[in-house]
Amino acid sequence: MAGAETGGEVDFGFRRVAAEDKAELVRRVFDAVSPRYDLMNDLMSGGIHRLWKAQLIDRLNPRPGQRLVDLAGGTGDIALRFLARGGATCTALVCDLTEAMVRTGRDRAIDRGRIDGIHWVVGEAESLPLASMSADACAIAFGLRNVTSIDRALAEARRVLKPGGRFVCLEFSHVAVPLLDRAYELYSFAVLPRLGQIVTGDRDAYQYLVESIRRFPAQVELAALMRAAGFEQVAYRNLTGGIAALHSGWRL
Repeated sequence: MAGAETGGEVDFGFRRVAAEDKAELVRRVFDAVSPRYDLMNDLMSGGIHRLWKAQLIDRLNPRPGQRLVDLAGGTGDIALRFLARGGATCTALVCDLTEAMVRTGRDRAIDRGRIDGIHWVVGEAESLPLASMSADACAIAFGLRNVTSIDRALAEARRVLKPGGRFVCLEFSHVAVPLLDRAYELYSFAVLPRLGQIVTGDRDAYQYLVESIRRFPAQVELAALMRAAGFEQVAYRNLTGGIAALHSGWRL
C-alpha cells in the first residue's frame, strides 16, 4: 500500500526516511513556502482548489454552534470557510505542524477581521492536544499525505469527534480519466517544481509535494483505512477526474 510504514521507515516523497525524521522534514518544507503557500495553491490549480474546498464545506454542512477541528489547517482556509458558512456561534480550531504556517494563517485571519471564534495551535495530527469527543466536525485538506502515520492521524480524528460527528478529507488522489492522467503527470513533474522555484524560491519543496501525491493511497485504499480507524458510512467522490478526491465518514 502506498505510504505504508515498514521497518521504521516511511515515505517522504519518493525517498524512504526514518519515521522519527519525517515530521521535521515536512516542517522544513512548509517553513520555506508558508509566505506564498496560498498564492501557489491558486497558481498550481488554476483556482480550482477553491471549488474543491467549497464542496468540502458543503459536505460538512456547518450548523450554528458547531465546533470544527481543522487538521493540518495551515493558513486557516477551511476554518474560515466553515465559520463564514456556519455563522457567529460556530468555532474552529486550526492545528498545524508548522509554526510558520500557523503565524501566516493567524495574520491572514486578523487582516480579514476574524479574531473571535477561531483558535490556533501548533501540533501533530497523530497526537492532537485536544479532549476526546470535543468536536462536531473534523477536516483535513491537502495535509493527510504529509503525516508520518495515516493510521494514527485517522484514529485521532475519530477520537476528537463527538458521536454523530463527521470527518472529511480533501486530498490529491489518483486520476481516473484516461489521457487526463498522462497530461497531469507531465504537468506535475515538468511544471509544478519549476513554478515553485519561480514563486517561492524553493523547487525542492514542490518536487516533494508532487512526489507525495504519487505515494498517497488511492481512493479505495484510503476509504479502507478510514473504515479500519472506526469511521462508518465511509464514501468518496472524485473531483476533476480524480485529480483530487473528497472522502467522508462518521463517528457513530
